[in-house]
Amino acid sequence: MLRIYASLALMLAAKIVTIAVPYSFKWATDALSGPAQASLSSVIAGPLALTLLYGGLRIVMALLTQIRDAIFADVAMHAVRRLARDVFSHLHSLSLRFHLERKTGGLTRILERGRNSIETIVRTTMLTAVPTVVEFVLILAVLLYQFDWHYAAVVSVMILAYMGFTASATNWRIAIRRAMNESDTDANTKAIDSLLNFETVKYFTAEEREKARYDKSIARYERMSVKTYTSLAWLNAGQAVIFTLGLTAAMAMSIAGIKSGANTVGDFVLINAMMIQLYQPLNYMGVVYRDIRQSAIDIEMMFAILGQNPEIEDRAGAKPLAVTSGRLLFENVSFHYDPRRAILKDVSFEVSAGKTVAVVGPSGAGKSTLSRLIFRFYEPSSGRITIDGQDIAMVTQTSLRAAIGMVPQDTVLFNDTIAYNIRYGRSDASDAEVREAARLARIDHFIEQIPGGYEAQVGERGLKLSGGEKQRVAIARTILKAPPILVLDEATSALDSFTEGEIQDALDLVAKGRTTLVIAHRLSTIVNADEIIVLDHGKIAERGAHVSLLAQNGLYAALWKRQNEVRQAEETLRRAAIEEGGRLSIKIETEGSPETEGEPEEEASLDKDPVIPAGL
Repeated sequence: MLRIYASLALMLAAKIVTIAVPYSFKWATDALSGPAQASLSSVIAGPLALTLLYGGLRIVMALLTQIRDAIFADVAMHAVRRLARDVFSHLHSLSLRFHLERKTGGLTRILERGRNSIETIVRTTMLTAVPTVVEFVLILAVLLYQFDWHYAAVVSVMILAYMGFTASATNWRIAIRRAMNESDTDANTKAIDSLLNFETVKYFTAEEREKARYDKSIARYERMSVKTYTSLAWLNAGQAVIFTLGLTAAMAMSIAGIKSGANTVGDFVLINAMMIQLYQPLNYMGVVYRDIRQSAIDIEMMFAILGQNPEIEDRAGAKPLAVTSGRLLFENVSFHYDPRRAILKDVSFEVSAGKTVAVVGPSGAGKSTLSRLIFRFYEPSSGRITIDGQDIAMVTQTSLRAAIGMVPQDTVLFNDTIAYNIRYGRSDASDAEVREAARLARIDHFIEQIPGGYEAQVGERGLKLSGGEKQRVAIARTILKAPPILVLDEATSALDSFTEGEIQDALDLVAKGRTTLVIAHRLSTIVNADEIIVLDHGKIAERGAHVSLLAQNGLYAALWKRQNEVRQAEETLRRAAIEEGGRLSIKIETEGSPETEGEPEEEASLDKDPVIPAGL
């Protein structure tokens, strides 16, 4: 508050000095046009002193204005920072549904423009609008005191006409500005979407298609930008005409006053200087109005986002989750994303403390929805989920999510170092703890061999790492988090069989002693689960251990048979690839290096997946 009061005091002082500047000009002019009989020394000394006063006042005015701006800058930018932080925090409080329905590129563009617009509004209001209004009042007071009400009336009419025209023209330009912003957001969204899918573009040689798609959006932005600049030219021309008419009228009245003896030549200079000095703040008022209206358009979407209420909020009186054993229980849980299509229908099961329960089923059966409900990304339509007897809807979301570890199917990493991504599991972990987590996840040797080691950058979404390496990083940060409850959401379904085996060993290590819910695609990874639940069309179709489910010869047995056939085909192709590679290696070494004993290089062929025919 002290800075605000200091800025206001400096602003008022600067405006008083601003009004005094034209007066020093008038006094110097009157001194120069004084009686002819005055001595040469008095003619020179008086105007010279007044001219020095004029220069000094302008320096003081500039210094006061700049000091005011410097003091207020901290206030303005702190306000912008707080708003940007609150918007960012609000975005993280919104539901998963909101983020799934938004395009990231468009959202970041809206936030960027909104933040810049808030800064514009704060700065123009306090550094331009308020000082300009004060200057208007002081100038009208001077005109009434120094001249008469006719001058004040002319200037007032000119100001009203100027502001009215500015408001009308700016309102006309708002629709153009909105269309330009929409096209800018659309172009930015398409650019980011295309660059994020860089590899896909290359796979389908779609560079020209993407360029045409982006150019179409940019062309619309170009048209709207031209209209924006054209309308600005008309606005500036109209403002100049209105001001010039007001200036001319006031100076003509002053000339009439000089002829009648009511005014001096200095008064003519004063009215000219005062009006010219008025033009700058008056033009600023036009700019302020334009900026505020345009900024209002820019922040319109940001305020719409701020107006969005989180779909999931902590209940009144919610308490932190107290995990004792980690017993997870689904009680008659039903859920739908859309009321017209049920996803889960009266699902009930228990994951006892320290046990592993796997959920399998065809695609679309509702498996991944279970993990989203556990994390309270969504609320069940009916039924409840409890942990150690506590309804998760009645505990704080922060404590709930702190107690659950997640290894997802699609691991997306931050564009930072490997160490940062592992430490994301627990931000206060030491370097030694990070390295131990990497060792347990069986990724430590890989990290130590790459340039940069733990400080190596993983790239956008972790694209510099393979699928298996990203999964190991995800496992390492979950190990570091050390949660009592673990959810594995198809954590190996996107990996080849060889990598899957290595990842599965690491996952088994993480799950040991923890309450674990496994959402599985590959049945070979969950044969040792304490219980397997088979979902079909949102309902539990079968449940039991692996052996008993096979004996039932139902849906699980059919899924197992189908995957087993594919797995056998993969293994046959792998062996064929290894044998072919071995024969080729022996032939090359025998023919090219007769003095060297040839050995099959089977290890090299294990590094690459065999090509599987489309029919399999």
